[in-house]
Amino acid sequence: MLKLDRLTIQYGALTVARDIDAQFEAGNIYTILGANGAGKSSLLKAIFGELAFSGAVTYQGSVQTKSQLNAWRKPIAYMPQDSHTDAELTTLEVVILGRMDSLSRHISDELLREAVELLAELNISHLAHRSIRSLSGGQRQLAMFAQALLRRPKILLLDEPVSALDMAHQINLLDKVRHYTQQHQLICIMVLHDLSLAAQFSDEVILLSDGDIQAQGMPKAVLRSEILRKVYQVDIEILTSHQGSPVIHPYRNRQASV
Repeated sequence: MLKLDRLTIQYGALTVARDIDAQFEAGNIYTILGANGAGKSSLLKAIFGELAFSGAVTYQGSVQTKSQLNAWRKPIAYMPQDSHTDAELTTLEVVILGRMDSLSRHISDELLREAVELLAELNISHLAHRSIRSLSGGQRQLAMFAQALLRRPKILLLDEPVSALDMAHQINLLDKVRHYTQQHQLICIMVLHDLSLAAQFSDEVILLSDGDIQAQGMPKAVLRSEILRKVYQVDIEILTSHQGSPVIHPYRNRQASV
């Protein structure tokens, strides 16, 4: 179990998260939602140990501390929003760096095979020997996701992992997230902006606003028009897909100037 106790994050006088309490169980996908500036990315950075906070973050009884940060990060794979890199590496080499902590001069056949299989599963085998710098934003996202999976993490932190992907690749990647989370009993915490995708692929959603958790629970319970209208300041209609998950339909503000 990953646990947050009274987690508070501040940038100077600005509080972006205030006394956050939350628990995350293995085998589940948790999606953090909220308007721009709600503190979604900051929460992931704090869990990874990239951002200072007050309160406590614990995993299986171990408390995150600055002095033991390398040990804390060992079971974590963190995929930030910005996947840009200036490194002169191929896509395959970037994926293999997911196991940097155990790399030596010789890359084992097993590790190479595992990396190649991940590229195949994500339908990007054809990019294996291309420079990572030459890839589109969406292709880099897929490559960085493969790198994250190669770490064999226990905790998967994904910050807007599908923001640069078309619809087909969004579904493909999120299907893989769900498959790996369930198969390997990971704790997956991701940030998404698409509420309908969050409803479809999340076990629980966490709705942040003004530094506080406004609602947390199963998508059907949280993604309700009155809650979303308050958080996003827009009129919203909730439909239901044939699979039974909420579909979020915002209304155009007809009084807004064009």
